[in-house]
Amino acid sequence: MSEPGASLRPERGEATRDALVAAARALFTERGYAGVGTEEVVRRAGVTRGALYHHFRDKRDLFRAVYEQTEAETVAAIGARMQGVSDPVELLEEGVRAFLDACSDPVMMRIGLRDAPAVLGWEEWREIGDRHGLGLVTGGLRAAMDAGRIVRADVRTLAHLLLSALAEAALLIASAADPAAARDEVEHTLLALLGGLRA
Repeated sequence: MSEPGASLRPERGEATRDALVAAARALFTERGYAGVGTEEVVRRAGVTRGALYHHFRDKRDLFRAVYEQTEAETVAAIGARMQGVSDPVELLEEGVRAFLDACSDPVMMRIGLRDAPAVLGWEEWREIGDRHGLGLVTGGLRAAMDAGRIVRADVRTLAHLLLSALAEAALLIASAADPAAARDEVEHTLLALLGGLRA
C-alpha cells in the first residue's frame, strides 16, 4: 500500500521547482545575476533553502534553468510568428524579424544577452542557444533550398553560421546605447545577408 500523498510528491516537487525558476527569473530580470542572492529567491518563491538545493546545485545552476526556459519560450514565439507564412524566403525573413523583436524584451535582454554569456561562459551560452534554435533555422533553410529559392549549401553549416550571425546581432542590440536604432540597422543588414543567398 502506498504512503498517503505519495502520488502528490512529484507534482509538489515540480511546483516548487517552477516557483524557484519564476522567482529567480523575475529577480534576475530586475537586477541581474550578480545583484540577486539565493536567500531572496527562496523568500520570493515561498520555499525553503533546502528546497532550492534539492532542485539546483547552486545559483548558477538555477540561472541555467531560467535561461533554458527563456530560450525555449523565445523559439516557440518565433515559430508561432512563422506559422502561416508560405513563401520560404519570407519565412526566413519573418524568423529574423521575430528573433530581433525578442531581443528587445527586457527578460531576453538582461538574462539571455547580458548575463548568460558571462555567467555560463561563451561555449555553454552558445550550446544552449543552438540546441533550442538550430532545428527551427535548419528547417527554414532546408525548405528554402528545396523550393529552389536560395542556393544549395550544406544546410547544417549554413544554419550554424546564420545562428552565429543572429547571436552577434543580439549582442549588438543589447550593448547599444540606443537598442531600437541598433535593432533597425541589424535587421537591414541581416536581411541583406539573407538576400545574398537567393538562387
